[in-house]
Amino acid sequence: MVVLNRIYTRTGDDGTTALGTGERRPKYDLRVAAYGTVDELNAAIGLARLHIGGAPEMDAMLARIQNDLFDLGADLCTPDAGDGGRARLRVSEAQTARLEAEIDALNADLQPLRSFVLPGGTPVAAHLHFARTVCRRAERLIVELTSVPGETVSLPVIKYVNRLSDFLFVAARSANDQGAGDVLWQPGQNR
Repeated sequence: MVVLNRIYTRTGDDGTTALGTGERRPKYDLRVAAYGTVDELNAAIGLARLHIGGAPEMDAMLARIQNDLFDLGADLCTPDAGDGGRARLRVSEAQTARLEAEIDALNADLQPLRSFVLPGGTPVAAHLHFARTVCRRAERLIVELTSVPGETVSLPVIKYVNRLSDFLFVAARSANDQGAGDVLWQPGQNR
């Protein structure tokens, strides 16, 4: 259980922050940027949930995802300390499998795409498209982190965040009247 009695500690006043291992890193560190962007993604999903309205199933999916993102952040903020990952919370393959099942369920009722979709439509769809772009940025940072010597990222983290951007795209289309309200790209329209 997490207990937060004091919100400010002053330990970050020198421009560093602590990882889950206790190791201090600069606040601009790539690992910190990766899990910070995951936190930003979580906030973007929270904004989308404000506009859900009469879609309790979608809201429940997004609530589960927000919780998963805290798991993912915990996984990222605690790099493998040579213990095989036993002492840390990790994202699981089951979480990605659940996302895939939800994508398939949402996608089954969507109209086929004949063009790229522009972010927009209903307020919830626009927020979900925005969350998707934040998710893709988080994914780029996480994958970049894997190329840094000495850094580790579990494969389920990469899979989950990749699948999550797909979920957010399909969820946005679903929120746009099952795709009927999608704003479609019209190539060269403004030449």
